[in-house]
Amino acid sequence: MSMLIDPDLLFPAETRIRSIARDLYAGVKNLPLISPHGHTDPRWYALNEPFPDPARLLIVPDHYIFRMLFSQGVRLEDLGVPTLDGSPFEADGRKIWRLFAENYHLFRGTPTRIWLDYVFSDLFGIAEPLSVQTADAHYDSIASLLQTDGYRPRALFERFNIEAIATTDGALDDLKWHAMIRDSGWKGRVVTAYRPDSVVDPDFEGFRENLDRLGEMTGCDTGSWRGYLDSHRSRRAFFKSFGATSTDHGHPTAETANLSTAAAEELFNRIWAGSEDERERRLFRAQMLTEMAKMSLDDGLVLQIHPGSWRNHSPSMLKRFGRDKGFDIPTRTDYVTALKPLLDAVGTEPDLSVIVFTLDETSYARELAPLAGVYPALRLGPAWWFHDSPEGMRRFREMTTETAGFYNTVGFNDDTRAFPSIPARHDVARRVDCAFLARLVSEHRLREDEAHELAHELAYTLAKKAYRL
Repeated sequence: MSMLIDPDLLFPAETRIRSIARDLYAGVKNLPLISPHGHTDPRWYALNEPFPDPARLLIVPDHYIFRMLFSQGVRLEDLGVPTLDGSPFEADGRKIWRLFAENYHLFRGTPTRIWLDYVFSDLFGIAEPLSVQTADAHYDSIASLLQTDGYRPRALFERFNIEAIATTDGALDDLKWHAMIRDSGWKGRVVTAYRPDSVVDPDFEGFRENLDRLGEMTGCDTGSWRGYLDSHRSRRAFFKSFGATSTDHGHPTAETANLSTAAAEELFNRIWAGSEDERERRLFRAQMLTEMAKMSLDDGLVLQIHPGSWRNHSPSMLKRFGRDKGFDIPTRTDYVTALKPLLDAVGTEPDLSVIVFTLDETSYARELAPLAGVYPALRLGPAWWFHDSPEGMRRFREMTTETAGFYNTVGFNDDTRAFPSIPARHDVARRVDCAFLARLVSEHRLREDEAHELAHELAYTLAKKAYRL
């Protein structure tokens, strides 16, 4: 590491505990990376073309970056974020980079700053902090390296020591990039994950047209409840043929339902006909989580639930720039009541794996840890999204371990669109976990040999087991 990243980053200040953390970290820092849930583009690995320029690699796709800059008055157009209405946006990577460098101070104290400094230092060998004065030199250095074979996507995948990575693809995706990866003979393990929001959520844009398309792709009658469920089974099997081990569901709430077959069919008919009753639309989403859990019992796919985000909070920004542009805001989320219908149906099944995430940290100790601490089917996903940070990871361990333990959690996943930040995110998680374990050792709550074993589990084994990779 260069001066940008201190060797004792995130380790405790107290000398004895820091020494224990160092020893634990030394045993896990070079373990392979399991990246079981993320949003990197499979075409990168399929085409293996050079990344275009530093701005389009590091800034334009990363909502952590442009949401912060936008909050301080920087227009998304000026950061190169494409518009939907055809209005102009900045295409000059160097101009975007200079604007970013001019405002880099805004990231002080944030996890984004840690990730970026790690990328600058460890990946690109940069020793000087980014500033207005160093912007052009940094840009030129990174741009030059990106044109070399060692910085193409597959070479970076191997350099990062990624053992397996899962992309997240919509139910209507033809998975052609995954087919190209498979047929190329390259040995990197890139699998897909089934994300059916566009054909499960009645509020998703184009929902009815999406159902028609789903029927065309599967040969199932998606105008009937039975045919609709069969279409999901067909697509899940197709995704499994490309290595999928999980499904993923980004619902506004964690609400589930377990209606009778007749009631579910009647509800589906009203939804298919275009029901505008919000209660019915919400109930349909809830029912489909339970249906997906039942399907997982049959086909073995791990079910991930990512609830509690008010997606696209600004309608004007959604209209101008589209989805996933930094305007997704956490909401208060209930789990005890919301998950009960699903848990009543399948929660005691030891062969089922349901991984639940939250953006509502107040639910960790009160709801999620007690639920995961008793239901065999339930596991806790790591600190997610806004809480994918040193403080967020510490809070997660502090509020869940005493009730759910370590083994009802699933290790770490980076959940990123920014490919170069994957090693940085895993390194931060490993450092935070080692610091937490070191504290337990110093308080005589763990033996050192147990802490070393746990460090390995948290960094590598738990994710591999939980996601069946």
